[in-house]
Amino acid sequence: MEIFMNYKKSNGLNYILISDTALFQGCSPVETEKLLSGMQFFTKAYKKGVPVYHAGTPVSDIGIVLHGVVQIENNDLWGNKNIISLAQAGEVFAEAYACIPGEPMMVDVIALEDCEILFLNVPRLFQLASSGKGEYSVLIRNLTMISARKNLLLSRRILHTSSKKIRGRLLSYLSHQAELQGSRYIDIPLNRQQLADYLSLDRSALSKELAKMKQDGLLDYHKNSFVLKNV
Repeated sequence: MEIFMNYKKSNGLNYILISDTALFQGCSPVETEKLLSGMQFFTKAYKKGVPVYHAGTPVSDIGIVLHGVVQIENNDLWGNKNIISLAQAGEVFAEAYACIPGEPMMVDVIALEDCEILFLNVPRLFQLASSGKGEYSVLIRNLTMISARKNLLLSRRILHTSSKKIRGRLLSYLSHQAELQGSRYIDIPLNRQQLADYLSLDRSALSKELAKMKQDGLLDYHKNSFVLKNV
């Protein structure tokens, strides 16, 4: 493994880093370099708060986060923001739009912090895979798995926001986090505003309900850390 530790070519690409991303799962750094050599791609750095993709714009490249975090969000004409999801280092975004030629983005993608993105052209990937180059089948398989997981995440969010009550939405989300982390002591990946946006709630109303739930003995919390109590 030591031969891979600094596997960075003169073009600036760190292939061991890229091979650890969701799209290249199962590929060694050497295999990753070989696959990329036939593809169309580029990397770009973004400062915090800078848009990566705008709603209404057709895209043909999927984004792979190498460093940092991007936020996928919907913004309406009145300035209301609805957080769809986050893509952290190693994760992919815009894959559904890139797979459908000419399909405009329905969401904005914003750099949540300074980040570096690898953009990979999907039509070129499909061309390579359909031309009998079997080595690219692993990327098609991984892309399918990524899309399936995204569908599950969206379904889960619909479940979390199905309750008409603020408490019901919070309990659904926090219960799921406890299941994921295998503990009643949990850390969530969202701050208060992000949690409110994710659950389609007003931030002040969410904070008030959390205080009531604490008073009722359902939970305790400090910032993003929660303790879910037995009642």
